Amino acid sequence: MDNLMPFIISLISGSIRLCIPIAFAALGGTMCERSGIINMGLEGMMLMGAFNAAFFSHLFGSAYVGIFGAIISGLILGTFLYLLTVQFKCEHVLAGLGINLFSSGFTVVMLQAVWNSKGRSATVDGLGLLQLPIISKIPILKDIIGSVSPLLIFLILCAVLIYFILYQTTFGLRARVIGENPYVAGAAGIQVYRTQYICVLIGSTLACIGGAYLSIGDINMFSKDMVGGRGFIALAIVILGGWKPFGVLMGSLFFGLAQSMQIRLQTAEIPPQIVQMLPYVLTILALFLMKKRSRAPAAEGTHYYREGN
Repeated sequence: MDNLMPFIISLISGSIRLCIPIAFAALGGTMCERSGIINMGLEGMMLMGAFNAAFFSHLFGSAYVGIFGAIISGLILGTFLYLLTVQFKCEHVLAGLGINLFSSGFTVVMLQAVWNSKGRSATVDGLGLLQLPIISKIPILKDIIGSVSPLLIFLILCAVLIYFILYQTTFGLRARVIGENPYVAGAAGIQVYRTQYICVLIGSTLACIGGAYLSIGDINMFSKDMVGGRGFIALAIVILGGWKPFGVLMGSLFFGLAQSMQIRLQTAEIPPQIVQMLPYVLTILALFLMKKRSRAPAAEGTHYYREGN
């Protein structure tokens, strides 16, 4: 019993830390899919966000400038995804996979150019941890969330803001209508293309910030393909969360909990292959159990042709 409480505390604190990058990407995917755009490029966007955050942090000696670098990469890749899917009517999945392939190759080339390495960068300035003044004095809670990454606080604010935008503003209502039927939205006078562009920019930027956490919020360096499939997991979390901001947040925490459990079971007498599979098996199981409760936006992945085009 004496060892149980430290284990639980370590498990919960680890799950919170591990869910941050996935939650950012999943919130970004939610924003895109609510407007009808499938963002299969979340993996590549996270990777570019991680690289740019490390590069700007290295260049300017400030992790907060690194976050600005990740935001820039999100705006650029978001524009690229919008042009491919909305303007040029490319299949959404293919456009996203193209972004993933481009990001993987580009970051390797830039690693070699900037740090003369094909594996990882030098150590850069990191965000560090924030001490929460009141919580850090409460027993048990102080060990779980007494010291947190600034991006965790920003993540919670983003989830609240996206919920407010989607469900409490005219813009959010328009975006959701477009995700269900863009032709009805267009007939009602809604600027479909402009609304989709804004949603894609927001979603792509959030994904890149999630990637930035990996490089300057966790290990303070960039390594080749460090995202490790988290972007694809984020797509699953969007479904698991029912395309709702707080549902996505809970789904990300669930995956973080499974991943945290996996790390702590590595020392147990269990075959390592089974332990490594744990987070992904649990996520698939949760998706199977929740599939009847989740309904995707009806028009996601479809192309809208404005009258006269």
